Amino acid sequence: MKIFVLNCGSSSLKFQLIEADNDQLLAKGVVERIGASDAILTYKPVGKEPVAQTREIPSHEAALSLVLGLLSDPRHGVISSMNEISGVGHRLVHGGEEFVSSVRIDDKVKEGVHRCIQFAPLHNPHNLKGVEVCEQLMPGVPQVGVFDTAFHHTLPAEAYTYALPMELYRKHRIRRYGFHGTSHAYVAQRAAEYIGRPIGELKIITCHLGNGASVTAVDGGHSVETSMGFTPLEGLVMGTRSGDVDPALIPYIAKIEDLSMAQVDALLNKKSGMLGLTEKTNDFREIEEAAEQGDEASILALQIFCHRLRKYIGAYMAVLGGLDALVFTAGIGEHSPLVRAWSCRNLEAFGIALAPEKNQDNAFEISTGRVKVLVIPTNEELAIARETERILKG
Repeated sequence: MKIFVLNCGSSSLKFQLIEADNDQLLAKGVVERIGASDAILTYKPVGKEPVAQTREIPSHEAALSLVLGLLSDPRHGVISSMNEISGVGHRLVHGGEEFVSSVRIDDKVKEGVHRCIQFAPLHNPHNLKGVEVCEQLMPGVPQVGVFDTAFHHTLPAEAYTYALPMELYRKHRIRRYGFHGTSHAYVAQRAAEYIGRPIGELKIITCHLGNGASVTAVDGGHSVETSMGFTPLEGLVMGTRSGDVDPALIPYIAKIEDLSMAQVDALLNKKSGMLGLTEKTNDFREIEEAAEQGDEASILALQIFCHRLRKYIGAYMAVLGGLDALVFTAGIGEHSPLVRAWSCRNLEAFGIALAPEKNQDNAFEISTGRVKVLVIPTNEELAIARETERILKG
C-alpha cells in the first residue's frame, strides 16, 4: 500500500511517498515559496536523479500538480500511474478535544478541523488547504488526518487543566493540548523496541528538540505530561520562542514598551528564545560554534536551554515515579552532543549517565547508567504513513 504523506504550510508543501507494507521510502521533497515567481522545488526519488527547480508556482494546486506529475514521470517517477497511491496521510496540527486519534477525512471531519482553527490559526487553515487540493487533484483517493495533538489526549485532568476560572475551560476549552505528538509517539515506540520490552511496561521521557522543542512523559505508552500547552509557546526555551515566563510579564512589557497584545505575542514567539538571548541567531550550530570560541552570550543561551530541559526531565521523572529510558530526537536532539551532555548533568543519582565517546559519535545508545539514554531519529512521515495504513485497513 503506497501512502502519500503531505504537510501543507502557508507557502510550502512537504511530501513523501512511502510503501507502507515495508516502510520503504520511495520519494520525498518540498515545494517552498509557493505563490512567488522564484518558488523552489526539491524532489528526491530513491534510486533516481533528484530534481531541483526554481520557477513560478502560483498556488498549492500548481505545486501538488507538479509533484504528482514527477512521481509518475517516466524518467523521474517511482510509480507508473497515480492509481498506485492508496491513500493520503495529512499532518494536521490541532484537533482540539474533538479528535483524539487519527481519522479518515470526510466533510464532517473537515468541519471539525475548521472549528479548531481558533486554536491553531497559523497552521490549521493551510493543513485544510492541502486536504482540499488533494480532493481536487486526486478524486476518490481516501485521505486520513493525523493530529499533532492526538497523542496527548491521554493527559490526566490534573496535567491539562490550568488554574484559571473553570468557566474559561467550559466556554472556550482553554487547557493544555501539547504538540509534536506524532514524533513523541514514534520515538517512544522505537525505544521500547530497542529495549525489547512492551511499551506498556515502560516509563519513558522523550525530548523533541528542534527550532520548536517539547518534552513528554510517556507512561505505559500514554502521554501523561508534556511541556507545550494551549499553544506551542509554553515550556522549553526554543529557537525564537521564550517558553515559560511569568504571565504578569505580558501586560508589564506591553505597558513599559508601549506594545499591543499582538506585538507582545510576536515578541514572545518570534524574537525571544535563543535568538533573543544571543541577539544574533537561533541556529544551534552557529550558537555552539560561537560558544566554543568563547562568546559569552552564546554560552549563557546554551546554559539556559539545557537548564530548562534538565528541570523538566527531573520533574517528569517524579511524575512517572521512575524512568526506563530518556530519548533525544529531532535536529538538536539527534545532532548536538553538547546539549545532551549539559542537559544530563547532575542526573547520575537518578540513573542517568552518559558515555562521552558514544555521545560524541551520536550513537543510538549513549548511556552507562541504569536508565537507557537513546538518540533516536524521528520520522513523523513514516508514523503518519503507518497511521494512514491502519485507518484505511480498518
